[in-house]
Amino acid sequence: MSLPYKDWSSFSYFFSADYSRMYLKKSYLRLQIENADQKSFENCYPFIYYLEHGKIYYEQAASSPIHIKPILLFYGLIHLVKACILTVEPDYPETTSVLAHGLSTRKRKKQQYSFFDDEVKFQKHGLFPLMAETLFHMKQIEGEKARMGEILQQIPELSPLFQQLKGRPTFLNVNQEGENFSLSKKILDAYHMTENRFMDYFVSKSKIPIAFTDGLGEKLVFQPDLSGIADPVPLRFNLSDGHHSFPLNKDVWFLLPELLLHYLLLYNLGMIARYEIDWWSELIKMMPSEDFPFIQSFLDITLHKGPYLIYQYLSSR
Repeated sequence: MSLPYKDWSSFSYFFSADYSRMYLKKSYLRLQIENADQKSFENCYPFIYYLEHGKIYYEQAASSPIHIKPILLFYGLIHLVKACILTVEPDYPETTSVLAHGLSTRKRKKQQYSFFDDEVKFQKHGLFPLMAETLFHMKQIEGEKARMGEILQQIPELSPLFQQLKGRPTFLNVNQEGENFSLSKKILDAYHMTENRFMDYFVSKSKIPIAFTDGLGEKLVFQPDLSGIADPVPLRFNLSDGHHSFPLNKDVWFLLPELLLHYLLLYNLGMIARYEIDWWSELIKMMPSEDFPFIQSFLDITLHKGPYLIYQYLSSR
């Protein structure tokens, strides 16, 4: 059983070729991959190098100005994601097509551009669809578009900022006492469901087994099986407050693993920081809209949350 995540020091045991080789071998054997011993020997150093390069990017981002922070964070996340893929795809990268980002965005922003209204389009090939399929067993979502405002609403640490600037939170705290988790029945109003309907809905959508017990007054009490799962959606872990949360927005993205959400946002912010210098510089200097506090807050959050999500995946292997 892995230790609770602390910071980058939690990755320290992966920076041992002997440990990483055995770690990869166990993963390959579990997946019944042929020549597991040989492939783990070949991949242990690439695995370590991906983690090492990712760590360096994040460390540089921590001390960099916001002007280039999205670029460093995006490439840092890319390296960490590749390490995760290597745990389940020993021949990665098999083709050059998987080396693309897997997303596209409008190159030139329109007048009166709003980051909240901007969209990212999913592509058939590249790292995004590959990570969705190999890490989370998600089917191809080519051609769909994700709006940035909707994605931001699925980041639990941003809920207080939505409350402050938009007048409504985006998550409801989940309390925990031992094995029992409890959720305020206010969630029923947000989802426009009866108690029984919501419980059936939660169980049907959850990526982990959920067992409801007798409620206590205004609370729904349940026991989730969190063992061996990296991202127990629709529950999301709020790293800032150290508790699980439940999304108040039942949109198309509320079941998307959070690692994919961070990738989507960082991809677009990285593109903006590289190619939309006029708008990006004006946003930073003039702070004309609500885009800036949300972007700045997300960058601060993902600096710590990205490595946490990667560690959760690796430790769940």
